[in-house]
Amino acid sequence: MVYNTVGSDRTKANNSMTRLSVNINKIALLRNARGSDLPNLTQVAKDCESFGAQGITVHPRPDERHIRYDDIPILKNEVTTEFNIEGNPTPRFLDMVLQHRPHQCTLVPDTPQALTSDSGWDTIKHEAFLKDVIARLQEADIRVSIFCDPEAKYIEGAKKTGTDRVELYTGPYAAEYSDKPAEAVAPYMQAAQLASELGLGINAGHDLNLDNLRFFNQKVPDLLEVSIGHALIADALYYGLHNTIQMYLKCLE
Repeated sequence: MVYNTVGSDRTKANNSMTRLSVNINKIALLRNARGSDLPNLTQVAKDCESFGAQGITVHPRPDERHIRYDDIPILKNEVTTEFNIEGNPTPRFLDMVLQHRPHQCTLVPDTPQALTSDSGWDTIKHEAFLKDVIARLQEADIRVSIFCDPEAKYIEGAKKTGTDRVELYTGPYAAEYSDKPAEAVAPYMQAAQLASELGLGINAGHDLNLDNLRFFNQKVPDLLEVSIGHALIADALYYGLHNTIQMYLKCLE
């Protein structure tokens, strides 16, 4: 994929498509259930890449219930596309990210007890904290994205933190899509337009699936990347991993 890098990384070439980063947390969860190495996380990551994924995402949590911290150096050495580590920027998390230097770090404000991420940053309240964290990551040549709700005040706040990108939290869109797709996507269109005007790159993720992804991608301008895990792995139980990744890529054309 070719990007226009003048001034910002946000603008895709006209003939390029939104990138798919596969979140492999659920593969690690399955592995951990039996305390073995089956399925082999590294092999699945490499297979996802060979099947067309343009990135691999992991989200290590404090209890290491799926991705473990000792998975990170192995994956960093094996992933040949974009490696994205997301999580709450605790001291332990930041030390790990700075040590292994993924291509992108996505900052998510989830609590240690969270089952899954369920909201974006209050970029106004946490501006000073985020500025400091983002500066440290960027000094290590790591691109930074921060999880944001699609509200103008939080997108404007994100710009002040110095982040490279925002990742729009798409949980509400997914919940509302089947009943009122146009209304569900409208805040994301507006948020993306604002982010684009501010020079921020735009990612998206959470509960995107084969039913709602194509519409979201068609409507939201300047979308660079989506990160999808739970739905994609669930679909792979029926369609197979290779076929499933191809189906998601078709939604992004």
